Amino acid sequence: MENLLKSFEELKQRNLRIDLTRGKPHSEQLDLSNSLMTQAVEPIGENGIDLRNYGEPVGIIEARKLGAEILDSNVNLTIAGEQSSYLLMTQLLLGRYLFGLDDNPWKDEEEPAFLCAVPGFDRHFATLEGLNLKMHTVDLCPSGVNLDDLKDKLSKHPNIKGFICVPRHSNPSGEVFSDENIIDLLKITKAHDPNFINLFDHAYLIHDFDETQTQTPIPILADSLSALDNVAVFTSFSKVTFGGGGMAFLTTGEKNFKLIERVRNMMVICPDKINQRRHVNFLKNKMNIIEHMKKHARLIKPKFDLVNKKLSNIPNEIGEFTKPTGGYFVTFYAKRPIAKKIVALSAEAGLMLTPAGSTYPYGNDPNDSVLRIAPTYINLDELDIAMEIFVLAAQIAHLQSL
Repeated sequence: MENLLKSFEELKQRNLRIDLTRGKPHSEQLDLSNSLMTQAVEPIGENGIDLRNYGEPVGIIEARKLGAEILDSNVNLTIAGEQSSYLLMTQLLLGRYLFGLDDNPWKDEEEPAFLCAVPGFDRHFATLEGLNLKMHTVDLCPSGVNLDDLKDKLSKHPNIKGFICVPRHSNPSGEVFSDENIIDLLKITKAHDPNFINLFDHAYLIHDFDETQTQTPIPILADSLSALDNVAVFTSFSKVTFGGGGMAFLTTGEKNFKLIERVRNMMVICPDKINQRRHVNFLKNKMNIIEHMKKHARLIKPKFDLVNKKLSNIPNEIGEFTKPTGGYFVTFYAKRPIAKKIVALSAEAGLMLTPAGSTYPYGNDPNDSVLRIAPTYINLDELDIAMEIFVLAAQIAHLQSL
């Protein structure tokens, strides 16, 4: 313990300031798309519309075709929206809350609720909480959703309206859902409620950096089960081109599509059609996007390899960690309730981590044991120091808890 404290004190004396709180691309990754900023765009779109003017609230057709190619969806059921998939997600949820399918809005029901995969994404929880949707947790397992836990929660809690998850490189724990798991999930939830909605946030659909198991596209699986209106699949270019300057996509069934179209007609005169056309010109098709993402992978993978190497120095009795094949996060699972203590100690040495509890609804990690590590935003030298701090903080917190 004495040697650990001495090493930790030496790091504290360096007055460091390192931020691992969010999964943001490094500037080198953003540089890969710099030509977007200077690209000239012809003002007339594929179907003769003037891209500089109002109109096309569900996106220009060339952007919708690109989204449909990425998602393997029907272009007529695919929206190309603004830069954020959260905006599309919120618009769909708002439509279900205010208007509902078949005139049964959630606002007229007593305590409508959602199931959330855990560990999960804090921004999902914020969106659901902001709409006053009560949240219950469902555990994940190596193949995806823990279906026994899902069935248990559906039986225990009334008025469950939907489920939210990240089905590929799950945020933050990295699971890649199997086809069988997704099929069973859709069967169970549709049987529970014909209008049940599964929100699949495919934020990391094309973000592999190691060999990753294949997935049949969710729209194809859902269509085979006549369950397209039981799914809404989202993705975006926020970590493909520019954060805040990309483009987002949604595909779903006809009822949900008409509903979100209704909401968008209320609040969106038009998306940034010039930006959409720029992205179509720059990325062109799915094959080119995959090649572009290989450039991202070459920049990202060394950082995950470094995190893996550093975390391997933590004894197993203190904690375990995930080894994802894509996405933006590593998850650390402490064996004792010390997550908050690790965060506090890390902050003393100048390392900012995502707050403990963030991977659970309402910030309530029942075991105070799960921490999300986001290694992409900083360079390798900073990351090396950051992980030194984390490893020391985890060991000290564990020993102080005994």
